[in-house]
Amino acid sequence: MSRGLRNNNPLNIRLSATTRWQGEVRPSLDPSFCQFESMAYGYRAGLKLLQNYRRVNGCRTISDFINRWAPPVENNTSGYISRVCREMQVPASHVPDVRDKGTMCAFAAAISQVENGVPAVMADVQAGWNLL
Repeated sequence: MSRGLRNNNPLNIRLSATTRWQGEVRPSLDPSFCQFESMAYGYRAGLKLLQNYRRVNGCRTISDFINRWAPPVENNTSGYISRVCREMQVPASHVPDVRDKGTMCAFAAAISQVENGVPAVMADVQAGWNLL
């Protein structure tokens, strides 16, 4: 089982000294990544973070979001963008509506698949959206 699934953190959100997510388990047994009470809370945190990337950081396109999410200093970011776009069936220049449930659930599911190597359970992603 992948680290993200084991931690109920399907988007692999790193621990932060300044941010405590709803449903986050503290202390985390993982030294680097958040752990959540359930997959729904893990998806909620990821969806909220993506919405903040638009609101706070000005991310517009899928490419912008993934460059921030998975920076080139530690990832094959161009490959990551390609995989997310292939899963969502959109170009890298696509501007997602961060307020649209279908769009954001598809976006989170695509990131989860890249992070964990298995398709996301859409009921878990949607449950995360419903916690927003």
